[in-house]
Amino acid sequence: MNLIESVKTCLKKYGVIDGRASRSEYWYFVLFYLLMNFILGAIEGLLGLFQDYNRSVLASIVSLFFIIPYITVSVRRLHDINRTGWWQLLSIIPIIGWIVLFFFHIKKSDDNDNRFGSNPLL
Repeated sequence: MNLIESVKTCLKKYGVIDGRASRSEYWYFVLFYLLMNFILGAIEGLLGLFQDYNRSVLASIVSLFFIIPYITVSVRRLHDINRTGWWQLLSIIPIIGWIVLFFFHIKKSDDNDNRFGSNPLL
């Protein structure tokens, strides 16, 4: 799956937490999300609209729009390694929770079908 396919899939499944998401789908969407925020913040900074990135209005609007697809693709990614979406709550715990979630998100997919569906790569 490439960047464009990943973004299309995640936006098509805007609020869908059923099923599984491959590593490439998740990481390409994260890359797109971060790039959009960085580019919009940089554009506002270059235009002199705001003095720092933390107050970027366009980046904040994009973040609000993409937060739901980000959460749902993260839940589907956890489903891909046979974990429930409730593991996403680890993001509340600073550093240790983020490290555990990072490890889960880079983990190889289950090769076979699991309780959340069939392998998205097959």
